[in-house]
Order: sequence, then structure tokens, then C-alpha cells
Amino acid sequence: MNADSASSELTPQPNRRGAFFLLFFSLMAIGAGNTMLIAAVIPPLTRTLELPDWMAGAIFSLSALCWSLSSPFWGKRSNRYGRRRIASFGLAGYSVSMFLLLISSWAAISEWITAPFAIFACLALSRSVFGLIGSGSSPSAQAYVADRTDPNERQSQIAFVTSGFSFGTVVGPAFAAVLVANYGLLSPMLITSIMAGLMSVLLWKFLPENREPVQDATKIDSVPGAIGLWRSRNVLPFLAYAVTLSLVTGILTQVFVFAVMDKLDVTGADAAKYTGPAFMVGAMAVMTAQQELSPYLKLKNKTLMITGCIPLLIGALILIPAQDFATLIFAQFFLGIGQGLTRPGFSSGASLAVSPQLQGDVAGLVISANGMGYIITPLFGLFLYEFVDPSLPFWICVGLLIAMALFAWKAIAPGVGEADEVEG
Repeated sequence: MNADSASSELTPQPNRRGAFFLLFFSLMAIGAGNTMLIAAVIPPLTRTLELPDWMAGAIFSLSALCWSLSSPFWGKRSNRYGRRRIASFGLAGYSVSMFLLLISSWAAISEWITAPFAIFACLALSRSVFGLIGSGSSPSAQAYVADRTDPNERQSQIAFVTSGFSFGTVVGPAFAAVLVANYGLLSPMLITSIMAGLMSVLLWKFLPENREPVQDATKIDSVPGAIGLWRSRNVLPFLAYAVTLSLVTGILTQVFVFAVMDKLDVTGADAAKYTGPAFMVGAMAVMTAQQELSPYLKLKNKTLMITGCIPLLIGALILIPAQDFATLIFAQFFLGIGQGLTRPGFSSGASLAVSPQLQGDVAGLVISANGMGYIITPLFGLFLYEFVDPSLPFWICVGLLIAMALFAWKAIAPGVGEADEVEG
């Protein structure tokens, strides 16, 4: 069965666009909430509570570990139980995670919890609920799109739906700055919890799912290539690239917040006035690259992966000497362009490297790889920034980006992960 027949069999064309928009807004809710946490809530909160900087990164690190371990599980379950059910369940888990973070943060600020390790444990475990359960939404959404697109449009449609996350990161920081200024540091958590819960209900009620879920998992496991899919010579290079990119973006994202606070000498809620707009510029650049630049250039997935390393490299180099807000904003613009080019490249490439029956499996692996680098960013990022040299994390990213471009050029065979090359 080819992707064209799969698309027409699963969902009528008139329903498809509305379904994609619904997934777009669901991922937007996740993107907005995550950026509010990273840019405006957790770093100022940990400094207000006088926790070391590395603990802020470790909160996200534990969640990323749970995310990377759970995403393949949920990707497979979306094959078995349907994309709609798993995507809705994931949004519900994200809503619960944000509510638990709100309760934990309030208890720490109110001095109901005073021991630093106890505060850290409560925050980290609350965030980990997102990694364990919320990780179901992204692979289900990506697999849903892959089910309903032919190879020639796969790159653009995956880019459209996943840009919902990017759009969320555009509105999230600005929204967070307003909320923090008027309603306090913890208000973004409450709003995000409500927003994610609402999107969970909307997905459950209105996302079309015309395909009958495969209740017998052995039917999927018997598909050629299903067992050990991550080791496939056509899939592994995309996953390795995605892991390294997540390490780079994790370092640049987490260290950037603390670099802004130190370079501009701001802290607490005041930091959101700077980090929010900076991340908003970066996210707008991501959307511009995904929605305008990438379709205009019409590059192959492999070429996108190589080309996208260039603006990321420029952004990392700019951050090293930056001492004013305008330069920091300029760096975020280049980082956004780079991410907007690279992510559709490896996501679409991995999807096109496998058969239609394995889209849930490969989507779970890709989403897992997306978060895997964040597991160790506190070691390579915030720990080095705080205790060794503030510029060292950025130099590490420069080296990794050069290696990534060379790896994509050499490791991905011509034609693999493109519309005319589908494995299985």
C-alpha cells in the first residue's frame, strides 16, 4: 500500500485540513507552555528560591529522559489504539503536569517546602509527568499527518502541523510577560494547564479518526522492518542527527536564559521582560523558515539538514561576545532560522524512509530523539556555564554543528528519505 492510497483511505480530503489545524493548535498549547516555563518561570523561580542554576536545567533534563523513553511507546500505541486517543491523552497529561508544577511552586514560595532538594524533587517530578504522558501528543500528531499525506507533500504538511509548536513559542513569551507582570510568576502555569486540558477535550471530541485502530500488536510487529526500526540504515542517520540537534538547541535555549540575566544584570520576574521577547523573535524566525523559506527553496530533506546548520552556527557564535539586548535578539533570529530549516528535514526524511504501516513507530522514535539531547544539557550546558566558563557551552555547540553538517552530508545516502525512496 502506498502513501497515496493510505491518505485517501484514512481521511476524506475535506476533513483533512480542519484536522491538521486542530493538531496545529494542540501543539501550539504545548509550545506556548514550554516556552513560558523555560523563558519566564522556572529560571527566575529557581533563582528566587536560591537554588543553583543547574537545578533549573536538571528539572527539564529528567523530563527529557522520561520523554525520550516514553515517545516510542506512545508512537506504537497510536498504531494500536488510534492517533486521536493517544494525542488527547497526551494533552491531558500535559495539563496535569502543569497543575502539579503550579502546586509545587506555590508550596515552595509559601515556604511550605523549605529544603532545597525537596523543592527540586517536587518540581522535577511534576515536570516529569509531561515527559511520561504528555510525550504521546507529538508522535501521534506527526503520525496522523503522515497517514494522510503523499510523499511529495509530506515535508510541507509535517512542517505546517509542527509549526504549531513554533507558533506557541512566539505567543508564549509575550503572553507570559503580561501574565507575570499582572498576576505573578506562577500564573502562566495555571493558564497553560487550563489551555492544555481544553485542547485535550477538543481533540477527543472533534479530531476525525476514520481508520480502525489495530488492536492486535502482532500485526504491526510483523511488518517488515518493524523490529529494530531504529537500527535501520535508512532511519538511524536521521535519529542520530536529531539527537545531536536536540543537544545543541537544549544548550542554547537553557544557557541563553541565564546568559541574558547575567549579561543584562536582571533577575526574577524582570528577566521575563527580556527573555520573552528574545524567544519570541527566535520562534517567529522558526515559523518563517518552516512556512515561507523552506517551501520557497524546495530543498531536499538532506540539504535542509546541512543548510540549517549554518544559521545555527552563526547564532551560537554571536552569543559568545554579546553584551547587549539587541545582539542577543540578533542571535535568536539566526537560531530560529536554523531550527526552522533542520527540523522538517529530519522529521520528513525519517517518515519517508519507512513504509506507511510504520509511521507511528518512526514518529515515536523521531520525537524521542528530539528530546534526548535535553537529558544531558545540564552537564554540557548549565554546569559548564556556571562552574567552568560562560562561553564554553556555545563553543561546544559550534563544534557539534560543524560535525552535524558533515555527518548529514556523508551518512545519508542519496535519495534516502525523499519522496521517491520509501523503505519497506
